[in-house]
Amino acid sequence: MRYSAFSILLNGLRGNASWKPAWREPAPKPHYDVVIVGGGGHGLATAYYLAKAFGIRNVAVLEKSYVGSGNVGRNTTIIRSNYLLPGNNPFYELSMKLWEGLEQDFNFNAMVSQRGVLNLCHSDAQRDAYTRRGNAMRLHGVDADLLDRAQVRTMLPFLDFDNARFPIKGGLLQRRGGTVRHDGVAWGYARGADAMGVDIIQNCEVTAIRRDNGKVTGVETSRGFIGCGKLAVAVAGNSSRVAEMVDMKLPIESHVLQAFVSEGLKPFIDCVVTFGAGHFYVSQSDKGGLVFGGDIDGYNSYAQRGNLATVEHVVEAGKAMIPALSRVRVLRAWGGIMDMSMDGTPIIDRTPIDNLYLNAGWCYGGFKATPGSGFCFAHLIAKDEPHQVTREMRLDRFARGYLVDEKGQGAQPNLH
Repeated sequence: MRYSAFSILLNGLRGNASWKPAWREPAPKPHYDVVIVGGGGHGLATAYYLAKAFGIRNVAVLEKSYVGSGNVGRNTTIIRSNYLLPGNNPFYELSMKLWEGLEQDFNFNAMVSQRGVLNLCHSDAQRDAYTRRGNAMRLHGVDADLLDRAQVRTMLPFLDFDNARFPIKGGLLQRRGGTVRHDGVAWGYARGADAMGVDIIQNCEVTAIRRDNGKVTGVETSRGFIGCGKLAVAVAGNSSRVAEMVDMKLPIESHVLQAFVSEGLKPFIDCVVTFGAGHFYVSQSDKGGLVFGGDIDGYNSYAQRGNLATVEHVVEAGKAMIPALSRVRVLRAWGGIMDMSMDGTPIIDRTPIDNLYLNAGWCYGGFKATPGSGFCFAHLIAKDEPHQVTREMRLDRFARGYLVDEKGQGAQPNLH
């Protein structure tokens, strides 16, 4: 069924009794050309583009829980491509272009809202760094506007411009950035992939990876053995656990990243704003709640919950930027497991093990990368060669000394 205004009207006249499930609940087949472990945004997007762009439809997506139960449904929904380095900028711009046509592409309302992303600067040195980044973005054909203090005040008059420690001196604005409904992304990709014959198998946990003469031949699951020609892993913070099944150690750590939503408020933030003197970012949802987040909790964990020290740290940064937040009540919080790579940049590559492909190390940037990651991972699986925008995201770059260090923090995952 194709969604449209006409289908809504027609089904309304029929008492909404003719709607079909968005995707099937198939039983696993004995063998697939490609098995994707992980039914989050990246896994579903990979399946979708394998079928749509590369014609590979004998594909299964294995999700140990339900679609949207992981990080794709636990994030602050921000999309952007305001990156500096050539190893990152072209990739995230590809993802941004896919976001811009996504809803028409898979016929699902993902609530793509290009409301703009504004990064505040608080010192002359930071303004110079933003100027450099903005120029690099423009050289890659990405939109960037450097705003002075007066222009920022016109956009967001409620910010604390005269804070003694963190005076706001301007900002870097990407007008094409914004937010997307996270659940809509998962559901849209799942529905689109299913319509092209991909099997989405929920409540199917991978317990072991079977190898024959060094080659991956399938996976043992809670629903039995499933054979495959190629195995693709896209499990975010659980990447290390899956890699252990083939005795492989990855250059990543798993950390908890908390996100928060406030009580509903009248609209007053019409873009995404980030605090330049600390790690804090905020936008306002369609329900009126402020959606915000900050730093990871800073210690290795697989728990989808965070600690109160980080809650205090994030809220303090928010209040330093917007004093009025002191009067706002936090409604709820949740945590996602981040797979923090050593340089803060993801990994999309073949592994040293035949027929095993890896998509991991997304740190804070996983959601915004969903379409680009899915397309490039599908390209790698289908053609056995990396897409041109992911050639620097190889697994062996750490051994070779070719880090893509966007933040300039070095090889320390907890700082990215």
